Amino acid sequence: MMYKKEFEIRWSDIDANGHLANSAYTNFMSHARMGFFMTYGFSIKDLSGFSIGPVVFYEHTYYFKESFIGKPITVTVEVSGLSEDGMFFKFEHNLYDDKGRHLASSDMLGAWIDLNSRKLTALPELLLQRSEAFPKTKHFKLLTKEDTRVPGKSPKNLS
Repeated sequence: MMYKKEFEIRWSDIDANGHLANSAYTNFMSHARMGFFMTYGFSIKDLSGFSIGPVVFYEHTYYFKESFIGKPITVTVEVSGLSEDGMFFKFEHNLYDDKGRHLASSDMLGAWIDLNSRKLTALPELLLQRSEAFPKTKHFKLLTKEDTRVPGKSPKNLS
């Protein structure tokens, strides 16, 4: 069963056009994701005990309908990909209005980082076992390192 979290759109969530700002979508999804992690035994205390934290590689959001102040919004979270060692994860978020109309969809790819070495790391065995209970999309995929690379996208420093 997918994870759901409900929010109310606040004054600070709207933009100059009077509708939900794109940054607010990102904040709602991030908040929902952290609630998801806590529900499945990945609390801040658990993560800090292992000295790991989540990092985002990218978020791709597709907007379908506007949403406005004072209205409830529901954010769903499902896992659409996970590597064998748990290092890499991909989430699918969907956002709905109070009538169940689909407002937006987003794919987020991330990984776990060791907070001491500042390098990517596999999940500790306990958390890897807990991740087996994550609700998964119908198109769930076992991720590899290659799935984290986008052709043509690499750092290019200013000269």
